[in-house]
Amino acid sequence: MRTERDVLERIERARRRGPKLRENRITAAHGAGGKATQTLIEAVFLDAFRNESLEPLGDAALLPLGTERLAMTTDSFVVSPLFFPGGDIGDLAVNGTVNDLAVAGASPAYLSCGFILEEGFEVSDLRRIVESMTRAAKRAGVTLVTGDTKVVGKGSGDGCYLNTTGIGTLPDGPELGVHKARPGDAVLVSGPIGEHGVTIMLARGELDIEAELESDTAALNGLCARLRAVPGLRAMRDATRGGVATVLNEVARAADVSVVVEENQVPVRDEVRGACELLGIDPLYVACEGRFVAIVDGAHAEQAVETLRADPLGEQAAVIGTVGEDPPGTVLLNTTFGGTRIADLLVGDPLPRIC
Repeated sequence: MRTERDVLERIERARRRGPKLRENRITAAHGAGGKATQTLIEAVFLDAFRNESLEPLGDAALLPLGTERLAMTTDSFVVSPLFFPGGDIGDLAVNGTVNDLAVAGASPAYLSCGFILEEGFEVSDLRRIVESMTRAAKRAGVTLVTGDTKVVGKGSGDGCYLNTTGIGTLPDGPELGVHKARPGDAVLVSGPIGEHGVTIMLARGELDIEAELESDTAALNGLCARLRAVPGLRAMRDATRGGVATVLNEVARAADVSVVVEENQVPVRDEVRGACELLGIDPLYVACEGRFVAIVDGAHAEQAVETLRADPLGEQAAVIGTVGEDPPGTVLLNTTFGGTRIADLLVGDPLPRIC
């Protein structure tokens, strides 16, 4: 009979073997943000394009340019439906790109956007998306400065896809990174998790579930800037595809530490929890678009939470766990029932095309 130690050692041996893409064709799981995505990135893209800026695989690349330091990120958006409670593909694209820069420690400044439109797409819907992007950019304090438009034949797309790139400036001081997590650090989330993913799933109308939910999509650059002023901040990551659990696995592996999460400390709205129970989904794996995870020196955890709660976007921020030493590279969840289980990366995503 296998012991817990046997299981952990087996997992570690599998990780040391390195990524190997076994599939001959791309599947939906490769875009889900879990194990399949990680394998695709490392076995195909990182192997081909490897360089010191790409190697950390952060939310944004940190780039020297003369005497300045810049952050650059890119993202694509294929959410379905295009319009949903609390937002649409337009403000989702702006907010998501801004957030990737902000959690890297940068001040977002400029965006580009590529529109891939399907023949027959309603111009009124396109205008609605563009107007939403304009409002979101104004709220975030960024400017869209260049772009591109392509049209594909009817049936070759799904109305509208967007690709955005963002550039921001990095302040003086140490860089943030999940590899900097240390035993004794605190793990924080900036607010209740899972609202975006569940909202999208319900908006598709495929399930007979009713809930008063809206996407949490929001630009977090102001909230991140507040937290940067707290001593002992190690890292921030936005919890999009794959949710909080995926971020914590990235922390554990990059820093070769363990992360221990207290399930009863994780903020989850009752509506999200109820929908997840009906769907058989763990809220820790459900995407957010207006929440991030932060790793902070444990001595400054209380100050970090107070700082986040001073902002409306962080008023329900909470410490949800700690960083430990053993077993390295592993996320452990202390459940509400008094047990402990491993919260590993998922292979695929139970909620596809949520961003």
